[in-house]
Amino acid sequence: MPAICLPGLTRNARDFHELALYLSRDAQTPRKVVVFDYRGRGRSDYDQDWHNYNVAVEARDVAAGLVALGLENCAFIGTSRGGLIIFALAAMVPRAIKAVVLNDIGPVLEGAGLAQIRAYVKRAPKPQSFEEAAGILKAAQGAAFPALTEDDWQRMARALYRDEKGRPVPDFDPALVKTLKGIDFSKPLPVFWPQFLGLKAAPVLAIRGANSMLLSAETLKAMKDHHPRLEALTVDGQGHAPMLETGDLPARIEAFLERSEANR
Repeated sequence: MPAICLPGLTRNARDFHELALYLSRDAQTPRKVVVFDYRGRGRSDYDQDWHNYNVAVEARDVAAGLVALGLENCAFIGTSRGGLIIFALAAMVPRAIKAVVLNDIGPVLEGAGLAQIRAYVKRAPKPQSFEEAAGILKAAQGAAFPALTEDDWQRMARALYRDEKGRPVPDFDPALVKTLKGIDFSKPLPVFWPQFLGLKAAPVLAIRGANSMLLSAETLKAMKDHHPRLEALTVDGQGHAPMLETGDLPARIEAFLERSEANR
């Protein structure tokens, strides 16, 4: 199965670079890996209408990309926002989804985690060098990610920021912050159980960072209770969202995809 990787809200294809190399490395049966930059992120153009930065539009973009590339019977790997897009794709193109990896995302979003994401997007720092960028990321998120090494922080900085004449620049449209302004944390947040249950036909590997503020341990347990083919994995020493190229995660993801293929 080709692996279709979908990044988080402000992230881009570089988040999956190391994982893609790992999954495609088999000389006899190399796996095709496709990663999408949503509109306004990475190498995709900015949208002149920021209202189009929403899950429904982005899911339609991905569905169109699958058609353009002639991709069917795929495994989908979604981090955060990417998981919500997978929920939407389950309604749009259900027959294309043969296996799913959800990275720190589920049908219930915790307000504290969303508030954390909004605060970061609103105050995205502007470091003068990639060394400084890595230091800023570590200072801001180090408590939630004690398992990461200096190399991991450097790699995260290179993924989040693009290089403009040697200076790091956040690689997303600043207008994305407008999509988060309307969230009222004094009211209950929407839940996505019907959308999640749309994945019942496919095996699911649900990954949660042990220190995540977006996906709770209770929600992960409920996901397992509601989905008969769901495997749950908690990553110690990481928060939202675990870096999928670290530790034994690449091997665990590859083994899950191989089991999914064997049981089709």
